[in-house]
Amino acid sequence: MTATTATTTATTHTGRSRPPDPTSSGSGTGKGTGPGFALLGAVQVVLIFTLASVAVPLPRIGAEFDIGRAGLILLTAAYGLSFAGLLLFGGRLADRYGGRRTLTAGLAVFGVASAGAAFAPGFEALLTARFVQGLGAAVVAPAAMALLRGLFPEPSAYGRAMATWGGLSVLGATAGNLLSGVISALLSWRWTFAVPVLVTALALALSRRLLPAAPPGPARSLDLPGAVLATAGITLVGFGLVLTDAHPWASVPVLVPLTAGLALLLGFPAVERRRADPLLPPGFLADRRRGLGLAAIAFAAAGTATVFVLLSLGVQQQRDYSALLTSAAFAPFAAALIGVGRAAPPLIGRYGPERVTGAGFACGAVGLALLAATGFDPDLPYAYGLLPGLLLLPAGTALSFAGAAVLATSGVPARQAGLAGGVLNTAMESGATVLFALLLALGSDAVALGSAAVAFAALAAVSLRAARRA
Repeated sequence: MTATTATTTATTHTGRSRPPDPTSSGSGTGKGTGPGFALLGAVQVVLIFTLASVAVPLPRIGAEFDIGRAGLILLTAAYGLSFAGLLLFGGRLADRYGGRRTLTAGLAVFGVASAGAAFAPGFEALLTARFVQGLGAAVVAPAAMALLRGLFPEPSAYGRAMATWGGLSVLGATAGNLLSGVISALLSWRWTFAVPVLVTALALALSRRLLPAAPPGPARSLDLPGAVLATAGITLVGFGLVLTDAHPWASVPVLVPLTAGLALLLGFPAVERRRADPLLPPGFLADRRRGLGLAAIAFAAAGTATVFVLLSLGVQQQRDYSALLTSAAFAPFAAALIGVGRAAPPLIGRYGPERVTGAGFACGAVGLALLAATGFDPDLPYAYGLLPGLLLLPAGTALSFAGAAVLATSGVPARQAGLAGGVLNTAMESGATVLFALLLALGSDAVALGSAAVAFAALAAVSLRAARRA
């Protein structure tokens, strides 16, 4: 597929008619897609904001509840574990019951759990609230993407919207890192949960006015056996990998959930083949471009999650940064992300999603390698030890996320919009939890970032090769 051809499914090509901009009004459904896109975008940003919002305040949470590193890593991962595990089922709910109804139900769970986290009296209550937040988010995320498809029914306009949508997740993670440090320094880490509560309340108030009321889809089975296998399998594997930070690989706390989770995931395809209406149709992942896009999303999420958690802890423990100064240290990351993110959609239109994804991973690999080599040396000044990597990594991530989102959703029929949202977000959350935990298990913090750099370089080569083949 050439760059020119790619524009018919993704975005515009120079010299051709330009499809509606996702931030404008008047394209799509007649309600005015700009406000609807903005509302869905805010919801997507806050879902990922919530994933990252405890990274900077981790030392304060640990001190308040007397929790060590292992408990703090588990607290970081709890939200993503339930989020990733339930997403496929969330996609089925959106396709069966309609995007807006499913979105509303998921937001209610997410908002109540966020309020519970803010008032958690102890570590166990906070951990439980984070897990329930993830359950609500797993219903919200695919419903939001199903509604996005309703706002932009034309393939070219939908592709352009997805190119913008792809950058919202990493923007949410960056906002979580920046704002959580500021809020926890000025008020308390508990106030970081006010952000998801407020956005949830706003979305519930405006959803009926701004979002299309798509009718429920055709009567479909919920495929509860498949949902149980996928949810439990992904969650247990992620949980086992998270525990490797505190226990040896051969220990019982690691082997039991890992073995059980892998057994459930291996049984998932066998069960699905016998279902008339499977949760994940076998051919859905067979598309080569979609597979590349999903792999790219997973590894991009893993790389950014690893940097946020390890560097947030590292600069506070090794460089003696305050929470406020830690947030300030990531400000260039946010600036580079926003600047390059705005350039990503037209670049995809001009060069195609494969080339943009490959270029993004190449740039991100250099950033990760620099952070691995110099980011954990407290004797190096910020300008040399951290800043170069904190500029190159977000620039590459913005490009790779945008291109990968287009690849992962191109050619998906409208009736499977919820499924596409579930699969895309499963890849992203699995990267931010399962692959993140695997990177931590490989060795020291520097080794984890170096391994991520190698993975980024490999994906850059695969993406650029796919561009040449296309």
